[in-house]
Amino acid sequence: EWTMKTSIVFLLCISVFPGFSQGRVVREDETGFAECNVFFPGKVPPEGFTEPFHVKICQQYNKEPRFATLYSTKDKIPLYSAFKFTKPAQSEEENWLVEPQIDDPENDLHEMVHEGDIGGTVANLGANQALTSDYVGSGYERGLLNPSLLNEEDFQVATYTLTNAVPLSPALSKSWHRDIGKVVEQALIPQCSKMDHLYLLAGAIPSSVRVKGKVSVPESLWLAACCDAPEGWSLGLVKKINDENSLADLTVRELEKQLLPGVHLFKGNCGEDKQSQEKREAVLQAVSQIRSGEQVETSDNQETKNSGWVRRVAGIIATPFIKLLELLIYIFVELVKFVFYFLWLVVKQVVGTVLDGVYSLWNGIVSYLKAISMVLISIPYDVGRVIINIFLGFLQIVRDVVSLTYRILSIPMGFILHLAAFPYHSICAIPSVLKDMATGIGGTFSLVIDATAAVLHGFYYLAGHIIKRFVPKGSSDD
Repeated sequence: EWTMKTSIVFLLCISVFPGFSQGRVVREDETGFAECNVFFPGKVPPEGFTEPFHVKICQQYNKEPRFATLYSTKDKIPLYSAFKFTKPAQSEEENWLVEPQIDDPENDLHEMVHEGDIGGTVANLGANQALTSDYVGSGYERGLLNPSLLNEEDFQVATYTLTNAVPLSPALSKSWHRDIGKVVEQALIPQCSKMDHLYLLAGAIPSSVRVKGKVSVPESLWLAACCDAPEGWSLGLVKKINDENSLADLTVRELEKQLLPGVHLFKGNCGEDKQSQEKREAVLQAVSQIRSGEQVETSDNQETKNSGWVRRVAGIIATPFIKLLELLIYIFVELVKFVFYFLWLVVKQVVGTVLDGVYSLWNGIVSYLKAISMVLISIPYDVGRVIINIFLGFLQIVRDVVSLTYRILSIPMGFILHLAAFPYHSICAIPSVLKDMATGIGGTFSLVIDATAAVLHGFYYLAGHIIKRFVPKGSSDD
């Protein structure tokens, strides 16, 4: 149930960071993981993981906190999961879960749900977290940081959430869960006097390699253990991704240096100053035995110890032969893999060559048919064009002949016509000429008469004028 304070915190989470669920995903700037603080010594989570894409998840199932996870929405993998050992799992059933509120803060689903039951009820599913589809066909398994084999009942079911999984090869996933199970059950639990005071952090260091360009493949896996009971101790383990058989032990401080700057995994370094070196040495010895493939003794019974020594001696004697057998098997497997790989390359090369030849042949046939088709199509066109040109040439010849004939015939005909018309035009012109001559003679005679009259009139006028000027005037005008 929600309290008023928790509701206010949730509203603040929604306003600052996307992908926070009610009571499950907690803001990074808060001091802890709410109800899941019980999985850390002194209820204080690790410090130094302060990126905005670092999301705190209190993993709940059936309304109960099961473990805590710091999830990177950038790398789509958990950076660590904090949990406690309950008891070994009796059986394992994979039924993968997802966290709805990481992708859809306004969703009504308050805790992890089965991925297959979501349907379309969650908006932006997969935007901030990995999904099963991101692993399909990738060659990687969904490797659990908090192994299901260290949990029981509902705790075990809760581990199968994709926010607790990182991409691992099948062999590495198997060896990681096997080694962690042995270390916890055979080395850590026997050396912690109060089992509920053993705190475990299992984490991954992201790399730049990504599955399908989305989910980061870890560079290495690590485990940090803290027993804060009287005579406490702490321990760190690292497994490299490129060596599934590696399992290096180191102090928690040395482990922290391999993580982000300023990271502190346990409050007060799990009382490092007051740690029991005897307990720590016993843990390291047990880890060493696990690393060498021996069985660790957990009983104080002398008979059991004696039988354990016998098994240990037998294990020491048998170890070289086992290692040799493993080496021979490894060489045989690698040889078989090499042969198959070589055959695959040969088949690939042959098939590629055949396909290239078939492709080239097909292109040649298509080009040949195309060229023939173009030639066949052009033949009727060329024939028609030749026929038309011949017909047009014939018409041009006919036209030229007709024109030449016309010009030849037009010259004498014009001459004859003009010659025939000459007498007509000459005889018809005589009356007109005589008329013109008569008109000219009459005009000349008339002109002489007019000129004589004009001269006489002029003399008359001059004489009259002189008489009027020099003869005295009489009594009359006469």
